[in-house]
Amino acid sequence: MPAQDARVTLDLALTIRHDGHGGVADDLTDPAGLTTWVRAHPGLLPGAAAYSADEPALTAVRDLRAAVRALFARSVPGAPSPADAARLLPVEQAVARLNAAAARTPTVPVLHWAEDTAPGLRHLPAHGEDDLTAVLARAAAAFLAGPDRGRLRACHAPRCVRYFLKEHPRQEWCKPSCGNRARVARHHERRQRPSGR
Repeated sequence: MPAQDARVTLDLALTIRHDGHGGVADDLTDPAGLTTWVRAHPGLLPGAAAYSADEPALTAVRDLRAAVRALFARSVPGAPSPADAARLLPVEQAVARLNAAAARTPTVPVLHWAEDTAPGLRHLPAHGEDDLTAVLARAAAAFLAGPDRGRLRACHAPRCVRYFLKEHPRQEWCKPSCGNRARVARHHERRQRPSGR
């Protein structure tokens, strides 16, 4: 099971997906789309259920998503998602964008040490509220620097533009339907080849 940082970062990247008609759909085209996405992730922010996005928040999250997908493309073995291949940010720019987004909310370390437990350290917002983009950027940075990144793959099934975490050694696609599409496409391609007779 992927860590929370991996899950939310992957979910952010997957807001760009196949539209079912041969194209690419973007779930974050307007503030309403971002509002829906945040509300579907209740643990992301305190008060996520009542979150309402505006244009500046949408722009910041979309800019962060472009950086995350560029860094995903660098992380996967082989080719990146076809949705990204032609328009990737340079790695240095993607890293700078991610770090700038993570710094949008200053944090302070807070020590917790209850009786009969080991001390623990959490980083809380210095001014009481976390910025959505900062939360997402910190999750992305933790994922990209963590062990789950080694399992990150781009799905290369026909028409798929998703990234996924490889769960077992033989997994090649993000979901079974993509595997079925890839097998059908290979079968069709073999049947279209002229025979050697």
